[in-house]
Amino acid sequence: MVSTKGVSERVNQVLPIVYLARHGETTLSGQYMGITDLPLTERGERNARRLSERLRGLNFGRVFTSPLQRARRTCELAGFATVAEIDRDLVEWNYGDYEGRHSADIHREHPDWQLFRDGCPGGESPSEVRARADSAIKRIRAIEDNVLLFSSGHFLRVFAARWLGLETAIGTHFVLSTASLSALGYEHNLSQPVIRLWDDTRHVVD
Repeated sequence: MVSTKGVSERVNQVLPIVYLARHGETTLSGQYMGITDLPLTERGERNARRLSERLRGLNFGRVFTSPLQRARRTCELAGFATVAEIDRDLVEWNYGDYEGRHSADIHREHPDWQLFRDGCPGGESPSEVRARADSAIKRIRAIEDNVLLFSSGHFLRVFAARWLGLETAIGTHFVLSTASLSALGYEHNLSQPVIRLWDDTRHVVD
Protein backbone atom coordinates (compact mmCIF):
# COMPACT_ATOMS: atom_id res chain seq x y z
CA MET A 1 0.00 0.00 0.00
CA VAL A 2 1.31 3.46 -0.92
CA SER A 3 1.17 6.00 1.88
CA THR A 4 -0.48 9.32 1.03
CA LYS A 5 0.33 10.98 4.35
CA GLY A 6 3.06 13.22 2.94
CA VAL A 7 0.93 14.24 -0.03
CA SER A 8 -2.00 15.07 2.24
CA GLU A 9 0.18 17.20 4.49
CA ARG A 10 1.47 19.19 1.51
CA VAL A 11 -2.04 19.70 0.11
CA ASN A 12 -3.36 20.86 3.47
CA GLN A 13 -0.43 23.18 4.13
CA VAL A 14 -1.57 26.79 4.37
CA LEU A 15 1.04 28.89 2.61
CA PRO A 16 1.67 32.36 4.06
CA ILE A 17 1.04 35.56 2.13
CA VAL A 18 3.02 38.79 2.38
CA TYR A 19 0.85 41.83 1.71
CA LEU A 20 2.52 45.00 0.46
CA ALA A 21 0.83 48.33 1.13
CA ARG A 22 2.36 51.33 -0.57
CA HIS A 23 1.91 54.58 1.35
CA GLY A 24 -0.70 57.14 0.35
CA GLU A 25 -0.02 60.13 -1.87
CA THR A 26 2.55 62.67 -0.64
CA THR A 27 3.09 65.02 -3.57
CA LEU A 28 1.95 65.67 -7.12
CA SER A 29 5.26 67.20 -8.19
CA GLY A 30 6.80 64.00 -9.54
CA GLN A 31 10.11 64.61 -7.79
CA TYR A 32 12.23 61.81 -6.41
CA MET A 33 11.56 61.84 -2.68
CA GLY A 34 13.33 58.91 -1.07
CA ILE A 35 14.43 59.61 2.48
CA THR A 36 12.84 63.08 2.57
CA ASP A 37 10.22 62.62 5.29
CA LEU A 38 7.08 63.96 3.64
CA PRO A 39 3.56 63.87 5.14
CA LEU A 40 0.56 62.52 3.27
CA THR A 41 -1.67 64.86 1.30
CA GLU A 42 -5.36 65.07 2.16
CA ARG A 43 -6.13 62.59 -0.62
CA GLY A 44 -3.28 60.41 0.61
CA GLU A 45 -4.85 60.24 4.06
CA ARG A 46 -8.26 59.49 2.61
CA ASN A 47 -6.97 56.56 0.59
CA ALA A 48 -4.92 55.27 3.51
CA ARG A 49 -8.20 55.00 5.41
CA ARG A 50 -9.66 53.12 2.46
CA LEU A 51 -6.87 50.58 2.87
CA SER A 52 -8.43 49.75 6.23
CA GLU A 53 -11.60 48.65 4.44
CA ARG A 54 -9.61 46.71 1.84
CA LEU A 55 -7.69 44.80 4.54
CA ARG A 56 -10.71 44.05 6.70
CA GLY A 57 -11.08 40.35 7.47
CA LEU A 58 -7.43 39.51 6.79
CA ASN A 59 -5.27 38.21 9.64
CA PHE A 60 -1.57 38.93 10.05
CA GLY A 61 1.01 37.30 12.26
CA ARG A 62 3.22 40.41 12.10
CA VAL A 63 2.96 43.93 10.69
CA PHE A 64 6.01 46.02 9.74
CA THR A 65 6.37 49.59 8.55
CA SER A 66 9.10 51.80 7.18
CA PRO A 67 10.17 54.48 9.68
CA LEU A 68 9.27 57.28 7.25
CA GLN A 69 6.15 59.18 8.32
CA ARG A 70 4.31 58.59 5.04
CA ALA A 71 4.42 54.84 5.64
CA ARG A 72 3.78 55.08 9.39
CA ARG A 73 0.80 57.40 8.85
CA THR A 74 -0.63 55.08 6.19
CA CYS A 75 -0.20 52.20 8.62
CA GLU A 76 -1.94 54.18 11.35
CA LEU A 77 -4.90 55.21 9.19
CA ALA A 78 -5.25 51.64 7.95
CA GLY A 79 -5.70 50.59 11.58
CA PHE A 80 -2.41 48.84 12.40
CA ALA A 81 -0.46 51.42 14.42
CA THR A 82 -0.81 49.53 17.70
CA VAL A 83 0.68 46.30 16.34
CA ALA A 84 3.15 47.55 13.73
CA GLU A 85 6.90 47.26 14.20
CA ILE A 86 9.38 49.69 12.67
CA ASP A 87 11.73 48.00 10.22
CA ARG A 88 14.49 50.24 8.87
CA ASP A 89 15.15 47.86 6.00
CA LEU A 90 11.79 48.96 4.53
CA VAL A 91 12.79 52.60 4.03
CA GLU A 92 12.60 54.00 0.49
CA TRP A 93 15.60 54.09 -1.87
CA ASN A 94 18.10 56.81 -0.92
CA TYR A 95 18.34 58.91 -4.09
CA GLY A 96 21.41 60.85 -2.91
CA ASP A 97 22.23 63.65 -5.35
CA TYR A 98 18.95 63.02 -7.19
CA GLU A 99 16.80 63.60 -4.10
CA GLY A 100 14.19 66.26 -4.86
CA ARG A 101 14.89 66.27 -8.60
CA HIS A 102 12.55 65.45 -11.47
CA SER A 103 13.19 62.48 -13.72
CA ALA A 104 13.16 64.71 -16.81
CA ASP A 105 15.93 66.89 -15.37
CA ILE A 106 18.08 63.87 -14.58
CA HIS A 107 17.61 62.42 -18.06
CA ARG A 108 18.64 65.69 -19.70
CA GLU A 109 22.03 65.24 -18.02
CA HIS A 110 22.17 61.44 -18.21
CA PRO A 111 19.84 60.22 -21.01
CA ASP A 112 20.51 56.51 -20.38
CA TRP A 113 20.09 56.61 -16.60
CA GLN A 114 17.87 53.92 -15.09
CA LEU A 115 17.28 53.88 -11.34
CA PHE A 116 16.95 50.12 -10.95
CA ARG A 117 20.10 49.47 -12.99
CA ASP A 118 22.33 52.41 -12.07
CA GLY A 119 21.26 53.62 -8.63
CA CYS A 120 21.99 57.19 -7.56
CA PRO A 121 25.25 59.11 -7.09
CA GLY A 122 25.68 59.98 -3.45
CA GLY A 123 22.84 57.60 -2.59
CA GLU A 124 22.19 53.88 -2.73
CA SER A 125 23.28 51.48 -5.43
CA PRO A 126 20.94 48.72 -6.63
CA SER A 127 23.05 46.18 -4.73
CA GLU A 128 22.59 48.10 -1.48
CA VAL A 129 18.81 48.24 -1.86
CA ARG A 130 18.83 44.57 -2.86
CA ALA A 131 20.71 43.72 0.35
CA ARG A 132 18.03 45.46 2.43
CA ALA A 133 15.27 43.66 0.58
CA ASP A 134 17.01 40.31 0.98
CA SER A 135 17.47 40.92 4.69
CA ALA A 136 13.79 41.74 5.14
CA ILE A 137 12.70 38.74 3.07
CA LYS A 138 14.85 36.37 5.11
CA ARG A 139 13.25 37.54 8.36
CA ILE A 140 9.73 37.52 6.92
CA ARG A 141 9.99 34.01 5.51
CA ALA A 142 11.02 32.77 8.96
CA ILE A 143 7.71 34.01 10.43
CA GLU A 144 5.66 31.36 8.60
CA ASP A 145 2.46 33.41 8.86
CA ASN A 146 0.76 36.18 6.92
CA VAL A 147 2.68 39.46 7.08
CA LEU A 148 1.70 43.03 6.19
CA LEU A 149 4.29 45.61 5.10
CA PHE A 150 3.92 49.37 4.73
CA SER A 151 6.62 50.94 2.59
CA SER A 152 7.39 52.99 -0.51
CA GLY A 153 7.13 52.28 -4.20
CA HIS A 154 10.68 51.77 -5.42
CA PHE A 155 11.70 49.68 -2.43
CA LEU A 156 8.63 47.47 -2.74
CA ARG A 157 9.36 46.91 -6.43
CA VAL A 158 12.84 45.67 -5.53
CA PHE A 159 11.33 43.58 -2.73
CA ALA A 160 8.98 41.88 -5.20
CA ALA A 161 11.79 41.15 -7.65
CA ARG A 162 13.94 39.64 -4.93
CA TRP A 163 11.01 37.63 -3.55
CA LEU A 164 10.90 35.92 -6.94
CA GLY A 165 14.67 35.47 -6.97
CA LEU A 166 15.12 37.99 -9.79
CA GLU A 167 17.67 40.75 -10.22
CA THR A 168 17.00 44.22 -8.83
CA ALA A 169 16.72 45.70 -12.34
CA ILE A 170 13.50 43.71 -12.93
CA GLY A 171 11.80 46.04 -10.43
CA THR A 172 11.55 48.64 -13.17
CA HIS A 173 8.69 46.57 -14.67
CA PHE A 174 6.60 46.43 -11.45
CA VAL A 175 4.73 49.75 -11.37
CA LEU A 176 3.01 50.55 -8.06
CA SER A 177 0.35 53.20 -7.38
CA THR A 178 0.08 55.09 -4.11
CA ALA A 179 -2.14 53.39 -1.49
CA SER A 180 -2.13 50.22 -3.60
CA LEU A 181 -2.20 46.70 -2.20
CA SER A 182 -0.17 43.79 -3.53
CA ALA A 183 0.44 40.26 -2.30
CA LEU A 184 3.34 37.86 -2.61
CA GLY A 185 3.15 34.20 -1.76
CA TYR A 186 3.77 30.72 -3.08
CA GLU A 187 2.17 28.43 -5.61
CA HIS A 188 2.42 24.79 -4.48
CA ASN A 189 5.12 24.97 -1.82
CA LEU A 190 7.65 27.28 -0.20
CA SER A 191 10.15 26.74 -3.02
CA GLN A 192 7.82 28.36 -5.58
CA PRO A 193 7.45 32.09 -4.79
CA VAL A 194 4.87 33.97 -6.86
CA ILE A 195 3.03 37.27 -7.15
CA ARG A 196 -0.58 36.66 -6.11
CA LEU A 197 -1.87 40.23 -6.49
CA TRP A 198 -0.27 43.37 -7.86
CA ASP A 199 -1.10 47.09 -7.68
CA ASP A 200 -4.71 46.60 -6.59
CA THR A 201 -6.32 50.06 -6.38
CA ARG A 202 -10.02 49.11 -6.31
CA HIS A 203 -10.33 50.82 -2.93
CA VAL A 204 -8.61 54.04 -4.03
CA VAL A 205 -10.65 57.19 -4.62
CA ASP A 206 -9.35 59.76 -7.13
